[in-house]
Amino acid sequence: MSKFISVGKILNFHGIQGEAKVGFSKGQQDFIMSLDKVFVRKGHGYLPLQIVRSRLNKTFALIKFAGIDSVNDILEYKGEVLFVEEDTIREKLKEDEFLIDELVGLSVFDTEDNKLGFVVGVSNNGANDLLSVKTNSKKICLVPFVKAIVISVSIKDKKIVINNLEGLLE
Repeated sequence: MSKFISVGKILNFHGIQGEAKVGFSKGQQDFIMSLDKVFVRKGHGYLPLQIVRSRLNKTFALIKFAGIDSVNDILEYKGEVLFVEEDTIREKLKEDEFLIDELVGLSVFDTEDNKLGFVVGVSNNGANDLLSVKTNSKKICLVPFVKAIVISVSIKDKKIVINNLEGLLE
């Protein structure tokens, strides 16, 4: 069975021909525009929605789905979260990109192989992603997920190596 990951939400209708106004995470415009199919949760399963066309408008996307041709048709989906299959996201990940659930739980080490803690969450401050690291002293510190600080990530070894700058994990 496929695993589904949320990628956006139908905020409202746009126009009278059934176009959806879709909200999505900042910085994900290219990904949203590359999709040809999304899913909505219905009961215990997922219903596919084929994308006919999509375009950007300010901070949201305008998406036309096959078979949804009026305001009444799209209103049924207002407020629905849109999903894609995990494989769809994996295909589009760059070499240095990861899914959040892959990072949570990984151990964090410094460049001298001292264990500093582990990742308990990932957030974004608008400029870049932040790893929430629970240190050995039980404090939670935010570590910018940038190349100057995060030296390497190994999902296989469940390990992240960081450049532990002075004051980073206090």
